[in-house]
Amino acid sequence: MRYIDLRSDTVTQPTQAMRDAMAAAPVGDDVFGDDPTLIELESYAAERLGKEAALYVTSGMQGNACALMAHTRRGDCVIIDPHSHIADHEAGSYGQLAGVSLRFPQSVCGTMDPDSVRACLTDDSDVQVAPAALVVMENAHSSGAVVPLDNMRAVYEIAHEAGIPVHLDGARLFNAAAALGVSDVRELTQYCDTVMCCLSKGLCAPVGSVLAGPKDVIWRARRARRILGGGLRQGGVLAAAGLIALRDMTARIPEDHENAKYLGSLLDAIDGVHVYTDRIQIDMVFFTADWDADKAARFPGWMLERGAKVTGCMGGEYRMVCHYGVTRADCETTAQLVRRFAAEG
Repeated sequence: MRYIDLRSDTVTQPTQAMRDAMAAAPVGDDVFGDDPTLIELESYAAERLGKEAALYVTSGMQGNACALMAHTRRGDCVIIDPHSHIADHEAGSYGQLAGVSLRFPQSVCGTMDPDSVRACLTDDSDVQVAPAALVVMENAHSSGAVVPLDNMRAVYEIAHEAGIPVHLDGARLFNAAAALGVSDVRELTQYCDTVMCCLSKGLCAPVGSVLAGPKDVIWRARRARRILGGGLRQGGVLAAAGLIALRDMTARIPEDHENAKYLGSLLDAIDGVHVYTDRIQIDMVFFTADWDADKAARFPGWMLERGAKVTGCMGGEYRMVCHYGVTRADCETTAQLVRRFAAEG
């Protein structure tokens, strides 16, 4: 049975071209620095993202952890949106691994107020206050919203005026670029010193992300990856799929965005379902529903029995995500199922 899987764009399956490339990939030992496919991926990723060097990591979370460990010292403070992925969904790794604290400027769906960011940029002159060592932006944001370029520019300039680097959590970087009408992601990455970009999610690689930035920072990140147990051996088998993700799959991202808008319009027409239409900026649809707790608890199981995989209510909201494995017809089927469920007593 084929399921319509709307839980996340992390569930994408590798394409046949990826599977073929993985089977045929020339490999070496990455810890020795001689895996040719990994070298090719890191070189291409650095160029594509507009940075000096890049590092392949096993996940976006590992990439962010390596960035924090490379940019900061234990006891430092990181300025970041309070509802960013690093703050909310990475198991507190910023404290456990990098030994840093977080400070939250005023922010709405990832768009941080520049004056509030400036106010957060403490130095080390006061022994009572953790010095700010890094500013982190996230684009696209985990709320489904996209941060405008002028806001990225303002935050970047304020940070650099204070001599503080900027890291961009670009897990869905190419979604952000598509939503902003930007054909070259370097228009976004010019406003950060390091950037992490996932190769899985909507780009369909089975495993992996890349972290790109200055050579010296990426060298420290490589050491951090080793500390985290991320030293790879014949990693070229995975890198082969990552190359196809970056070279071939980024161009189709707008299709997912259009499907999300279509799905959102269908769901919003259902009695008792309320879609945040203003937040359908990438491939995500967020909505609330006038269902009591018992009915809400039954929703994921009811949908699964009828061929659709969805997550339950999280933080008062439901989320559905379109991706390479979700068609326009799947959106219609999903909406029909939700309509049936909503109508049940």
